[in-house]
Amino acid sequence: MASDPQHALSFGTEAAAYERGRPGYPDDAVEWLLGRAATDDGALPDVVDLGAGTGKFTASLLGRAASVTAVEPDAQMRARLEQALPGVVALPGTAEAIPLGEDSADVVTVAQAWHWVDVAAASREVARILRPGGVLALVWNIRDDSADWVARLGEIMGSSAAEQFDSVTPPLGEPLTRDAYAEFHWTSTLDHDQLLALVTSRSYVIALGEAERHALLERIEGLLRTHPQLAGRSHYELPYRTRVTLARVF
Repeated sequence: MASDPQHALSFGTEAAAYERGRPGYPDDAVEWLLGRAATDDGALPDVVDLGAGTGKFTASLLGRAASVTAVEPDAQMRARLEQALPGVVALPGTAEAIPLGEDSADVVTVAQAWHWVDVAAASREVARILRPGGVLALVWNIRDDSADWVARLGEIMGSSAAEQFDSVTPPLGEPLTRDAYAEFHWTSTLDHDQLLALVTSRSYVIALGEAERHALLERIEGLLRTHPQLAGRSHYELPYRTRVTLARVF
């Protein structure tokens, strides 16, 4: 599934940290993208969530879709999803090899994962399983570094693959064409352990040696102790921008 398989499939070793520290997704973003799916009779859509991970975005789809199928290549991440969301069908697979037949979905979602895929192959596969009028939704949560402490956090952590990627105009392959874009601003509340888990669940942090990882976390702890917007707090308000790009087969 990945342009960098080592990093893309590293998350399973920190599946618990990923589940604890990564944010969910704002309701208005989920409702906006699902509202643009075309179904024959206006019924709720059938949704396939690719690169579903531990089910962070998958959970947002429940109750808003007729059916939700999760596809995730990492067995440890998939096990977490199945434990958290026992009613969801979770399948091993990738965006380039989706284990479903043609015309299987009204909506295909990819949250925090399109930057890992082979765009040309994944675009063909998504188009294959989409029904006529169906939509691909590419979703990213990006930290809003207009807040000084968030900018400082980013300087210490370094940038992730998602943050280096063009999440405003993400690349698409034939036969998919960009159809719409929207951005949603919201805030995630994290306690101390959740904020550290946000850091340790990053693919590039997972790949660090023990000494480097320890030094990084010491710098994070120093920021939490001394920054005027953070010192003395037990919970932190982390602002996000959620970017959603929709694509269709025209």
